This record gives sequence, C-alpha cells and structure tokens, in this order.
Amino acid sequence: MTIKRMPLEANGHVLSRSGEVEAKWLFDDMDPMVSGADYFCRVCNQPPAYRFTDDAVHVVEPCPYPDGITTTITIAVPSGKLLVSDSLHPVFTWVDADPMSYESTLGKAQAIRQMADAGCAFGPADNCGLGLYRTGPDTYIIASPRPDEDDEPSLPESDCLARICTDLWAYSCADFELWKARGGDPATLDWTDTVVDVPPGEYRFVYRAGERGFDRDSADTVVFAHVERV
Repeated sequence: MTIKRMPLEANGHVLSRSGEVEAKWLFDDMDPMVSGADYFCRVCNQPPAYRFTDDAVHVVEPCPYPDGITTTITIAVPSGKLLVSDSLHPVFTWVDADPMSYESTLGKAQAIRQMADAGCAFGPADNCGLGLYRTGPDTYIIASPRPDEDDEPSLPESDCLARICTDLWAYSCADFELWKARGGDPATLDWTDTVVDVPPGEYRFVYRAGERGFDRDSADTVVFAHVERV
C-alpha cells in the first residue's frame, strides 16, 4: 500500500480544516482511498467525488454555496411583544428528514426557514452567551460581545434588551401572543426567557453565521444576526 499526503483542491467545499488529505493506494490500478476529509461538505451537505492528479486531490463538482449561505427571514410581531429565548421548543420546531444535515450550513438554513414559516426567528449559535441589542430606532443585532483590555464588554449594557442563554446553542424569537396561541404557557418561562417591548410590525432577521468567513472566535463583537423592522 502506498500512502501520500496531498493538497486537497476542494472546489469551494469545506471538507478539511488542514487543506490536505491522505491518498492511500491499495492497488496500483485503482483510484486511492481518501482520508482526512469529511464525508459530506460542511456547507452544502453533499458527498465529494474525487479526481486525482500527481500533485493534488481534486473535488469534481463545485460547491453551490462558495460564499456560504446568508439566510433572511421575516416574522410578524403584531402584539409589540417579542419573546426572546434560546429555545421555544416544542411550541416551535422543525422536521428534518436527515438529522445529520443539520450539521451543515444548508441544513441550518433549512431549519431557520421552517421555523420562520411557523412564526419563529430561529438561529443556531455557539455556547457563547448572546444578547439582543438595540442599534437604532428600528434596528437590532443578536450578538456576542467581547471584553476589551479593561474587561469592559464591546457592546453597551444599556443597549441590551435581552440576554440569551445559549446552553442549547441557538436563539429563538417570536411574537409573545402567537407563542401563547400555539400552546405556550407563560408559567413555564424562566430567567432564560425575556419578553421585549418593540414597535408592532414585521421584523427581518438576517442570519450571518452561515456566511463563509464568519469568525466565531473574533476578538471583536460577533454578530449572529441583524434585525430590522420593515
């Protein structure tokens, strides 16, 4: 058996953090096996087909989302009361035919759209501690502030309308009255849930964490979503 470390030309897919794979030739007249790469692209959730040259391993088909996915949804908040939480399950949920697809950017985007169809602005996040912050009269962000050298947060505390516990690695926002109408019980709310008074209307959520280049480990404020009343 011949084993060779080779660069991976991923054609826009996200398959290997190192950018290299091992090609293993069991027989000289057969294509090698590839190890050191994911079985599915972490963006489009498709398995790669490989082409081999002397100096690299190439993915044949390009990723359909080379820039990642920006997911934009809109929910109605006619009551002017926005319920902000990490999870509003089981009142709002989604159905995933392939549980593994949620590990991909595309799977997360599909979950976000399903939740929006039910009236919930949902977004996967890290266990990083999020907040809903006001940035203008009708604009907000869902973000994780970072401390500066004096241990002061990068976003003013006075602009924080709701803190979001991210033990479940997500945020969820919905009209409070819609949540109750779908069976939500206010008696079950606790310190991780906040009802925020906002101007009634339609709210657009632009989810950024699926974009290529999104840096969860940035030393600056990490913005998971921009929110705007439209």
